[in-house]
Order: sequence, then structure tokens, then C-alpha cells
Amino acid sequence: MFSPAARAIADQLGLKVGRANLDEFAATLLDLARTNRNIVAVTSDSRGSGKLGPFGQALPGQLVEVGIAEQDLVGIAAGLAAAGKKPFAVSPACFLTARSLEQIKNDICYSDVSATLVGISAGVSYGALGSTHHSLHDLAALRAIHNLTILVPADNFESREAILAAAQAAHPVYVRFGKAPMYHLHPETATFEPGRAITLREGTDLAFIAAGETVVHAQLAAGHLAQSGLASRVLSMHTVKPLDVPAVLRAGRECKAVITVEEHSVHGGLGEACAAILLQNGVSVPFHIAGIPDEDTATGSQADIFRHYGLSMEGLAECALTLLNDR
Repeated sequence: MFSPAARAIADQLGLKVGRANLDEFAATLLDLARTNRNIVAVTSDSRGSGKLGPFGQALPGQLVEVGIAEQDLVGIAAGLAAAGKKPFAVSPACFLTARSLEQIKNDICYSDVSATLVGISAGVSYGALGSTHHSLHDLAALRAIHNLTILVPADNFESREAILAAAQAAHPVYVRFGKAPMYHLHPETATFEPGRAITLREGTDLAFIAAGETVVHAQLAAGHLAQSGLASRVLSMHTVKPLDVPAVLRAGRECKAVITVEEHSVHGGLGEACAAILLQNGVSVPFHIAGIPDEDTATGSQADIFRHYGLSMEGLAECALTLLNDR
């Protein structure tokens, strides 16, 4: 996932590799369910890919397997929530947010049930399996649905806190996870609040506003640019909806340029949400959306795809220098 140069910057920044955010999700959910029998995991032949094998072994009475039937997955989760349970519906994001979109809209959000939708192996996590298995549309589709909080954690800390927050939420939540092991990005004193971005690094030359597994690449790019004397702000925008509007506006007003970074289509996701905020508030700043363009997606591993589309440390640093030089 990381080039030798990126790993060298990570070492300089003191970053340590953790486990995959999906593993953190599964461990956190099991811890919660051991003390709350109302928590139920609902899976669509995704127990293994969702890392829920230990959950099923420890608490078989709190796991419902529906098979490859994502629409049923969401409908059953909605029914369980209406009956007082706290369901976590777990399925590959590419299928959960496409095949089940009507059920998400009506059974979950319109009905306002306290259910959590967990999109696993999101973005281009499935790599060479290709576009059928990529979820580059989910943020765009779900942002347009009323009454849904959208969380995209960057590391193990944010993943754990996102699930803890979802377990307490009174309204629908969508949480998006990838599969790669992630560097720890936060100090032990960090706090997490849905709807409020976390500033990982301060700076005014440039702002990176990133979500999910792209955040670490933005942090590494900032470290790389610092060697050239550039001070970059890095925001982990773990909540894509509701967006932290004040943080976006501060970045646009205080920094010389803004780059948003997402493992998603450049259409309808984090970048366009930030652009709309800046434009509607009269903030004019050099701006770039780093994401997946509207084309047949390149084939390869997640790391290959990140490098191809400039989402790696090297690509983001180059984008930043171009944006600043073209001002």
C-alpha cells in the first residue's frame, strides 16, 4: 500500500502500523454485543469478509445470516430496529449501497429506525476484481438521502469511535470500511465527535481535506512537502454527512489552496460537498478534488489504483505543488 519513500516519511513522523479498520470494527462490535444483547449483526454471506467469525462463534444468537440477499439484509435490519434491537447490517459496500438503495431510503431512513449500515471493502479495496466490486458511488448516493449520518473512519481509533457512536445513535448511520492495515494517526489524547473534523496537522500553505483510507496518504504528503518548507493542514473529515462546515471554511479562508482526497468518484462525494460549501460562502481558493475520475477504472491492486490516480503520497504532493505554482 505504501512505497519505500512513503514508509520512510511515516517513520519520520513516528507513525506505527495498526490493523485493518475492518478488524477494529469487528472487535469493537463484539465487545459491545457481549454486554448488550440487543446488538445484532446481520450479514449477507459476509461473515468472513466482515471479520465476524469470532462474533458468530461467541454470540451465535446475536448474528443473523440472510445469504446473498442484500435487500433482505436491509429490510430485516429495519425490522429488528423497529422491534427494539440495535442491528448492524454488514455487507460489501458495492452491493449494499446499490442493490439495496431503495430499502436504505425507505425502510431505514424514511422509517427513521436506529440501524447501522456497514459497508465493507469499500472504495477500490477489492482491487483487481474490478468495477463490479468497487464502491465509488456510495457517498454520492447516500448523501442525497435524508436522515443518514455517513462516517468514513481513517484509522483504528476513528473506526472504534465510529462504531461506539453508531451504537448510541438514535437515527440511521452508514459506516464505510476498507481492508488495508492502517497507520495509527492520532495521539492518545484525541477525541472523536461525529460531524466534527479532526485536525491532524496545522498549516496555511495548503489544506488537505481527506476521508477514510486516503487520510494517511494526505498526512504523508504533508510530511513530504514539509521537507520543501511547505506547511500543510491535514483534516480527517471522518463524517461526510453532516459535514464540518466551519472546518471547511477555515481551510478555504486560511490556506493558499485546498485539496480534497477521497477513495470515491470525483462526482458527488467529499470534494463536491466541500466545493459547494466554499462557493456558497463566497470563498475563492485554488481547489482540486483528488479521487477517481469518470472513466473505466484502472485494473490492479488498491495500491496500484491509488498510484495511478494520484492518491498516493507522491501523487498528492505533486498535485499540491502544481496547484500552488499555478495560483
